[in-house]
Amino acid sequence: MTAPMPVRPPEPPVDRVPEKAPEEHRPTRLFAPLRETGRLFTLAGTVCRETFRRPFQVREFIEQFWFVASVTILPAALVSIPFGAVIALQVGSLTQQLGAQSFTGGASVLAVIQQASPIIVALLVSGAAGSAICADLGSRKIREELDAMEVMGVSPVQRLVVPRVLATMLVAVLLNGLVSVVGTLGGYFFNVILQHGTPGAYLSSFSALAQLPDLYISEIKALIFGFIAGIVAAYRGLNPRGGPKGVGDAVNQSVVITFMLLFFVNMILTAIYLQIVPAKGS
Repeated sequence: MTAPMPVRPPEPPVDRVPEKAPEEHRPTRLFAPLRETGRLFTLAGTVCRETFRRPFQVREFIEQFWFVASVTILPAALVSIPFGAVIALQVGSLTQQLGAQSFTGGASVLAVIQQASPIIVALLVSGAAGSAICADLGSRKIREELDAMEVMGVSPVQRLVVPRVLATMLVAVLLNGLVSVVGTLGGYFFNVILQHGTPGAYLSSFSALAQLPDLYISEIKALIFGFIAGIVAAYRGLNPRGGPKGVGDAVNQSVVITFMLLFFVNMILTAIYLQIVPAKGS
């Protein structure tokens, strides 16, 4: 008599490997820059809205203003002297070749006030103060301090970001006036002393070509550039990746992104200004 065949236990179900998603549904990196841009604009809108929310962080604003001013005043004054000198020497050499040396002062001062001064201020604010703001917020983020603030019902944007952005804007506007004055004095010195220009012609050409809207656009540029520097630094500081190394990478990215945006926005503002405001005497 034959023994019955042993019954084999059922095999456990094998997990099936999920099929790959079609190419059109697979997330790609194509839209990553658009998402980052949207988040950056969202943070900018949130900062504008939280600025008018009470209570305003007066003490934090004063501390950040003093910090940003202390790290940018001396470098701005030192950088503006060679900037004004280079512009004055280059413009003076060009006007001598064209036989219009009497317009050296007006052309060089307009170049300093309209273009050089806001750019110098923006680069120094983003490079010195913006990097420090990004590193501070990034270190708070990886230590989960910002998450703890949100759990307690405190908005990190209203508490930390708004005072820093407003401080960079105010310092940029004030530094722009300092850089304009120092750059103009440096250009005057190098044009009169080194190129043997006439002091009266230098001043008279400036009054003949310059007008008050030139100063307005310079201050508006400085205000917008300070806002951009503060927003980009805060955004990268609030979104670091990879722990402490990610904070360092975020600082570098914030400076590079700010520089790119500054030159792009400066081109747009200059084009709009030249279309709206007619030249003096036209």
